Amino acid sequence: MVSLFITSHAIAQKRVFNIYHDSDYSNHAESANAMKMGFLTALSQYENEFNNVEFNFIEKDHRGNSNRSLLHMKQFLADPNALFMLGGLHSPPYIKYKQFISKNEVLLLVSWAAGGPITRHAEPTNWVFRVSVDDTKAGYRIVSFARDQLGCEQPHMLLEQTPWGKSNHTTMRKALGSENDSVVTWFSWNTKLNQAKIMLRDITSTRAECILFVGNAVEGKQFVDAMAALPADQRVPIVSHWGITGGDFFNHVKQHLATDVKLNFIQTCFAIEPQNQSPLAKQAAITATKLFPNKFTGLENLSAPAGFIHSFDFAKIFFTAFTNVKPEGDISDIRLSLRNELERIKNPITGLIKTYEQPFSQWSPAQADAHDALGLEHLCMAEYKENGGIRVFNNKER
Repeated sequence: MVSLFITSHAIAQKRVFNIYHDSDYSNHAESANAMKMGFLTALSQYENEFNNVEFNFIEKDHRGNSNRSLLHMKQFLADPNALFMLGGLHSPPYIKYKQFISKNEVLLLVSWAAGGPITRHAEPTNWVFRVSVDDTKAGYRIVSFARDQLGCEQPHMLLEQTPWGKSNHTTMRKALGSENDSVVTWFSWNTKLNQAKIMLRDITSTRAECILFVGNAVEGKQFVDAMAALPADQRVPIVSHWGITGGDFFNHVKQHLATDVKLNFIQTCFAIEPQNQSPLAKQAAITATKLFPNKFTGLENLSAPAGFIHSFDFAKIFFTAFTNVKPEGDISDIRLSLRNELERIKNPITGLIKTYEQPFSQWSPAQADAHDALGLEHLCMAEYKENGGIRVFNNKER
């Protein structure tokens, strides 16, 4: 993988760094490809700034399986050129193997997975950084939208029975001001339509006024179908986490969203419509169109725009930190140096979501948010437009 190039004075060896993208390219390809395109779009803007350095982006499809994600971590550790892992949509592998990540110093940059525990490691050195939704905050935005904008005083939680779902359960209970577990229904991966219908029939019989949903696109499709199958007077709005946007969700449910089912979901606060985009966003879109002419036709047309936006911003943060890293010597020392530099960034970085004044700082239990670059103020609610695009509300709308 190492290549050579010749100068007029000497033969210099180019240092190659591999970036592993641990993501679900099989079942949630929309999110995986959006993250890939966002990162590589930013990379193209920096590729000439590092002499004798080359970056390879390596797709690692874990297929939604935590054990495959662990295998990728082990492959990463065995690779003498592996610089960091870019995390994917699913939270469970990074929560389940958080001790492995810390113990083995796997540098993990997360641009989608939202589970609260992911960035909160009690070990002396935290190796996980995130530019994404943080579920210690997301539940508050979801609950406040349901209550304040939809007038839902009796919400019912419908949550994926995984560490991600449990993370949201903790936050939502706090946001609801209730310790009553009777307001939650748990479902498993690959829940089918008949099971979804039974769950919704039971939920609506409790006189729930809305459903707070935490799940991904595969199961989300089943629950929207099940809601549409209920008599009109029994249907209630669904207020969802953003996992539904990570796969082929809209094309399956668009007829129900147009007539039968009311659905809103959380997003980070970013103006996706072209007329509202910043100059940086417009330039990023132009670059991405050139790099991915068969896949990218504008941020407003992406099924999972958050993946692009977060990965683009994270790439800019990474490259800012990397300018202070000496790309020489043992890879473990280079990773440690990069990890430390991510905590030391002081110069503002203009991103798509915001200007990052100091995205990260030294983590400790007393500074639990130190490795999360976004906070509650960066979380908004959204809806699908008729063409499948996403309209993000500012926090004063609806």
